Amino acid sequence: MSEPSTRFFNRELSWLEFDQRVLAQAGDENLPLLERLKFLGISASNLDEFTMVRIGSLQLLARSDGHRADPAGLLPCDQLKALSVRLRELMRTQYRMLSEELEPALAKVGIRRLNPQELNQTQRRIASQVFLEEVLPIFTPIAIPRPEDLPLLQNLKLCLAVRLQPVEPDEAHRIALIPFGPSRLRFVTLPADSGYCYLLAEDLIRLHLDRFFPGETILECVPMRITRNADVELREDQAFDLMAGMQEVLDARRQGDCVRLEVDRSASEELLAFLQEALDVEDDWIFRQEGPLDLSAFMRLTDLSGFEHLRDEPWPPVSSPQVDPSEVMFQTIARKDVLLYHPYESFEPVVRLIEEAADDPDVLAIKQTLYRTSARSPIVAALKRASQNGKYVTAVVELKARFDEARNIEWARDLERADVQVIYGVKSLKTHAKLCLIVRREPHGIQRYVHFGTGNYNEMTSRLYSDVSLLTCDEDLGSDATSFFNAVTGYSQPERFRKIDAAPLGLRDRLLEMIDAETQRRKQGQKAKILAKLNALLDERMIEALYRASQAGVRIRLNVRGICCLKPGVPGLSENITVTSVIDRFLEHSRILYFYHGGDERLFISSADWMPRNLDRRLELLVPVEDATARQKLMSILRIHLQDNVRAWRLESDGRYIPATRSATQEPIRSQEVLYRRAVEAARDPDAFSPTMFVPHRSHQDED
Repeated sequence: MSEPSTRFFNRELSWLEFDQRVLAQAGDENLPLLERLKFLGISASNLDEFTMVRIGSLQLLARSDGHRADPAGLLPCDQLKALSVRLRELMRTQYRMLSEELEPALAKVGIRRLNPQELNQTQRRIASQVFLEEVLPIFTPIAIPRPEDLPLLQNLKLCLAVRLQPVEPDEAHRIALIPFGPSRLRFVTLPADSGYCYLLAEDLIRLHLDRFFPGETILECVPMRITRNADVELREDQAFDLMAGMQEVLDARRQGDCVRLEVDRSASEELLAFLQEALDVEDDWIFRQEGPLDLSAFMRLTDLSGFEHLRDEPWPPVSSPQVDPSEVMFQTIARKDVLLYHPYESFEPVVRLIEEAADDPDVLAIKQTLYRTSARSPIVAALKRASQNGKYVTAVVELKARFDEARNIEWARDLERADVQVIYGVKSLKTHAKLCLIVRREPHGIQRYVHFGTGNYNEMTSRLYSDVSLLTCDEDLGSDATSFFNAVTGYSQPERFRKIDAAPLGLRDRLLEMIDAETQRRKQGQKAKILAKLNALLDERMIEALYRASQAGVRIRLNVRGICCLKPGVPGLSENITVTSVIDRFLEHSRILYFYHGGDERLFISSADWMPRNLDRRLELLVPVEDATARQKLMSILRIHLQDNVRAWRLESDGRYIPATRSATQEPIRSQEVLYRRAVEAARDPDAFSPTMFVPHRSHQDED
């Protein structure tokens, strides 16, 4: 047993603490019922991803190199034991919330899950019709005489395990499986006098199981689901063709080892032993669940029509007063930098810029990175149209974006067919930077327009994730964008950037340099301060630099949505560091950094979190925000998030997250609501728009 570190939290346990904060939203009685159900589904989906991505890797590590401790001082075997316990706690809480809180409350307002025994004659007739039309002709039972005969089961897909009465006395097992496969059948709608009633698909099949096995004695039928190891990476040194290599990764992921088996609690020991042997799964990773498997599927119920009163008040994105819809985007950006904060402000100006560029006869070239896109991306369509209109179009498509590989392969082929120059990123690195460069011929000469972002070019997720967009025609930033694309698409070493920094070239060094500058100034008795909004903080060198700054007396306020391995508030180490995390209706995704810098304040947006993978193994950008109006707006956004005392959680030195508190005299500040209301006010009266309207009242602490 290894000794835990006093300087770092374990990465994996910190990840699960984020899922705990998401799950806490499902238990919040102040939220509308369907929003609570949505958060339950999100927490379940998060746990599925965690198990796919992290548990399989740790299991392999425990077998191959089990004596190497992580920065928190835990060996792989120690981590697996702790994670198995923590996952069980979280899943028990999920099922308790569903059965004791959410389903009873939903039933009272007309959304009811039926048991097969509850069906009336009409409901039984409809259920039988659905079974005969949508199940019996499509689903296929598979006999499994021996454990070694188990077919390849799909990852995270529901399956029914059936045990039949042996025919011969010496026959050990008669096991069959009914895989759901790609079917989306999960909730069977049944007629009701009022409200919405549904039957789970697994209950529908069990109700008619004899139709699959006529004349057989059925001993038991239980739902099951497996989770496969999805942490499969491309060995680029062995992949001659990247596209073919990524297809091999997808195939390998479908056949990954089973790292978790979920099965209904009613499963017999005999059936469970058969499945365990067939799947070669360890005892610690068998989860007997007290309720429906795959709770993430319940998110589908949150869109039921007729129950709008059980959902949040709509917060549709509004138009930014900085963007005139009747004006060409090039004219808007030429006049002044535009900073947008999504999803409060619409992503439409970014899409419109690229669409206008595709059709503008004066545009010569468009260069863009694509990490994740939507299914029917208008941006991809615009790039294709631009190429067909004779423009020089380059798309850097990242094929290695986890779980979006298949979609990106499809887009890459589609773009190539439209004569777009497609670059599959850089060998051994993921292109995670969010950047679009448009080169335009204008009366005074060539002008470059640039979009930098903290989020993906996905107009769908831009309504769900909080991200920053910076639209500019700054000459230095345009030159840096050109240098970045030349380095990515060619063999050349990038020229020295004028303003931006990029990982893995110098971004980490620049951040460490700025942290150290605050440290040195504080040691000299000067004012020093660091504010940062990130998704994750687990890089050891960055954390150690923050510890040194804290020890020197630098005041550091961090807003970290997810994983945080830094221990705040430890005397003599980090007593000047506070860490909060905001969990609300939008996923916090933006990265905003601030350094006091001796009064010459530095403000940045970035695509990178402070993780080794981002700083060492990805192409990332750190972009300064220098326009006065944009800076004031961005600084206000950062401060509002740091002041949240309604939806924020504070990280304690022992690893616990506790809800933010406020005194009786403090005004409640729900950062997402404040930002949305102010965006609405600005959109309603564009003539009254002024950067001062984004400046919140500052507490005494903020003045430090």
